[in-house]
Amino acid sequence: MIDDIEYNTEREHLIIPEYGRHIQKMINHAKLQDTKEERNKLAKSIIAVMGNMQPHLRDVADFQHKLWDQLFIMSNFELDADSPYGVPSKEELSERPEVLEYPQNFPKYRFYGNNIKTMIDVANTWEEGEMKEALLYTIANHMKKCFLNWNKDTVEDEVIFTHLFELSDGKINLKGSEEALTDSSRLMKMSSGKKYSKSSNNKKGTNKKNNNQNRNRKRY
Repeated sequence: MIDDIEYNTEREHLIIPEYGRHIQKMINHAKLQDTKEERNKLAKSIIAVMGNMQPHLRDVADFQHKLWDQLFIMSNFELDADSPYGVPSKEELSERPEVLEYPQNFPKYRFYGNNIKTMIDVANTWEEGEMKEALLYTIANHMKKCFLNWNKDTVEDEVIFTHLFELSDGKINLKGSEEALTDSSRLMKMSSGKKYSKSSNNKKGTNKKNNNQNRNRKRY
């Protein structure tokens, strides 16, 4: 009996291991049938079993199409059966997709992020007026906040205005403006205040839990 033990290393390689060895054996059996009618009947039965193994995907679009494609893949494209979606070719599935072209942005001041440049470009399209002026100072304040996240020391408004002038290609000039940006200490408190509120809420929950435990503790 020991001589009849079959190890996985000696068995046939599974093309899609997620379906297990029994599905692979069923497909191999279907390939050996003489009539196409019998092969089609077995193929539909195998598809039903494969679908039952993944019930969470039944509502997904083209789920049946995916199962039929996987059936032919596991048969190594040797199963001569009719598919309602057509038989895929081995060359088509092995074809490499086209390489995606990712936008390569290398901003001069990376700590501001790429969105700042987009905001500046949009601001340049606005007509002059109070709305545009408010937007420009909002962008400048956001730049100051990003600068302080990167460098915890204080930063002068003129530095932010100079960077904004460079990033806008000289179209936005707030140098010498009488209106000051938000104070650096306030911006830093706003950033740290969110973290503090989260930690304080956790501490309150912990203290409340400890108080309940002390209240329910038996006294002798």
